[in-house]
Amino acid sequence: MKKSFGIQVMSLAIATVLLTGSVIAGSNYADKPKADIVDTAVAAGQFNTLVAAIKAAGLVDTLKSDGPFTVFAPTDEAFDKLPAGTVEALLKDKEKLAAILTYHVVAGQVMAKDVAGMSKAATVQGSELVFNTENGVMVNNAMVIKADVMTSNGVIHVIDTVLIPE
Repeated sequence: MKKSFGIQVMSLAIATVLLTGSVIAGSNYADKPKADIVDTAVAAGQFNTLVAAIKAAGLVDTLKSDGPFTVFAPTDEAFDKLPAGTVEALLKDKEKLAAILTYHVVAGQVMAKDVAGMSKAATVQGSELVFNTENGVMVNNAMVIKADVMTSNGVIHVIDTVLIPE
């Protein structure tokens, strides 16, 4: 009897551990991205200019904070479209650089499906972005080339053009 009772207790303990483990493994915790916006941009390898600009503007800590943020992130190719010398000049003008970068950021998490029902969104910089979904998704004059890149503190939408506030 004692041996049977001990086996039952041990079986119950093992079952509890297995069930608890499956509940944790199946939770959203396991699915949540571990990297924040900055670390995700660094790891992608196509945002070197953006990351350098974020560092030069002193915005790293902000974009690593809890958020959530939505970032419309121009690729290195998008920065290459700017007139010669523009990036270098911006890297020396921290205030103007910060204004341009924060124009790419919307407070809160705006997913691609949300943009379909929006015509505008206020940026952290203070101006508005205009959305057009007639031929793909356009943000002002930039095309979203990859949407919904999830991070631990928001979402990144990759764009093909640097947005300049008016």
